[in-house]
Amino acid sequence: MSFMIMRRMSIALAASAAFVGFAWAHGPHDHGAREAAASAYGEPGDPAKPFREVTVVMAEADGRMLFVPNTLEVRKGEQVRFKFRNDGALEHEFILGTQAELDEHADLMQAMPDMKHEDPNSLRLAPKASGDLLWRFTAAGEFPFACLIPGHREAGMAGTIVVR
Repeated sequence: MSFMIMRRMSIALAASAAFVGFAWAHGPHDHGAREAAASAYGEPGDPAKPFREVTVVMAEADGRMLFVPNTLEVRKGEQVRFKFRNDGALEHEFILGTQAELDEHADLMQAMPDMKHEDPNSLRLAPKASGDLLWRFTAAGEFPFACLIPGHREAGMAGTIVVR
């Protein structure tokens, strides 16, 4: 076997191991289930309970990628139904988490940029598509969100939710 083939196999095995480790460490990732336990930044919302609706636009402009708004304040215990609209020409995603979770997930996305996931704290949209995400914020703090498609966060597609 040539060196290049062995190197590619090593990279593929490392990416697979990283994905398995990520999935194990971050709970159920059966890419379709909307199950999740409570996290440091909250839990999936209950549609039978009151919520505030917030529209968030995903887009590209002047060489940047962005969320509008990119900062949001909520009250501890509040439920928010995010109404996402991708006005851009590219696919975008929203992932809410801790900084460590976002950084780890971004590394994984570098290895597998076409990875699809449907977790209750994330949403991926094709260009000109829209979608909703309902989340209840259970703890005070500042929680980041970002588009982790390679290059998007680096182009400015990130924000913060401040829970008071």
